[in-house]
Amino acid sequence: MSVVSRLSSMKARHLLPEQDQREIALHYVIGVLCVLACLAALIVMASDRAARGWAREIRAEVTVQVRPTGLESGSVAAARAAEVLAGVKGVGQVTALEPQKAKDLIKPWLGDAILDDLPIPNLVSVRLDDKTPATTKALTDALISHDIDASIDDHSVWMKDVEQSALTIRLISIGIFFIIFSATAAVVGFATRAGLTARANIVEVLSLCGATDLFIAQRFQYRFARMAFESGLLGAAIAAGVMAIIKATGSSQSFALALPFSWLDLLILLPCPFLVALIAAVTARIVTLRLLGGKG
Repeated sequence: MSVVSRLSSMKARHLLPEQDQREIALHYVIGVLCVLACLAALIVMASDRAARGWAREIRAEVTVQVRPTGLESGSVAAARAAEVLAGVKGVGQVTALEPQKAKDLIKPWLGDAILDDLPIPNLVSVRLDDKTPATTKALTDALISHDIDASIDDHSVWMKDVEQSALTIRLISIGIFFIIFSATAAVVGFATRAGLTARANIVEVLSLCGATDLFIAQRFQYRFARMAFESGLLGAAIAAGVMAIIKATGSSQSFALALPFSWLDLLILLPCPFLVALIAAVTARIVTLRLLGGKG
């Protein structure tokens, strides 16, 4: 058996040192990058779920402001409007808000001092049917047909804000992924250069024995792919642990609404070790072949 054939049958760990203290820092950096990438993925999934939930809630509810006509009071006008709207097809629950409840809704925005000098609107809360919701036109026609002076707010302005926020979160998260993975490639590329320099004697011996540049590149490719996979696996495990802690301890209503994590979100972490290993392998291969080709 020739020297090259015997070398080809050996794995990278038999040709390169099994443990290098200088690679501990590389393990740490890749692991941290994987943690950040995984957390970003979990956050974007939770925030997107929250945005879809808010959008669903906004679509399902309509607020009607009723203006009394003639001698009727605001409360009577609101009650009459609620009775009319309850008979519209596609409407679920209808509630005429009491003046004090409407005042409590406005209070956080204006305060007590200003509220005492302002007329409180007469509001009717309309919950639409989930499957076949009534349209704004149908509600308006029903009110007009009964000579009720009212204006309908379908929360379309809030809907646009929620959709815009969800889109912004997605774009930011995609940007974060690209930055993190490009940083991973840069770190692996730098480590490959350093590894070639530190093992120049090994590379020289392999070349003298007839090993090709491709064969040498495969040794470094395997080495850094395995290292990146181990770091990615650890990073994904840490990110999963962080999410589990947040889900277990962050059960307050406000936090659960902002980031409604699901245990199924952990499935998105599974490709992380394989993806970072692929990035490391490709980067190490390209850098090694380029450096060896430049020497030749």
